[in-house]
Amino acid sequence: MENNRASYIPSLDLHGMDREITRILVKEFIHDSYKMGYETVIIIHGIGTGVLKNTVREILKREKMVKNFYLDFFNIGTTVVKLKK
Repeated sequence: MENNRASYIPSLDLHGMDREITRILVKEFIHDSYKMGYETVIIIHGIGTGVLKNTVREILKREKMVKNFYLDFFNIGTTVVKLKK
């Protein structure tokens, strides 16, 4: 049986969430993904007014497990996060 984990990228969709819930969900998602050994994860915050995107960026800047992050070139409502090994 093939290991499909290599082709799977976990994602978190924050549509409809407020800032406080976003903070909790993003931290848990990053910590869980790191523990599971994922190197790349996706956070979907949408475009909107930028409140969720800015909240996500604030959190990611402080997380020690995050190597770097950037907006997806093809979908600016999505942030791609690279985790440390």
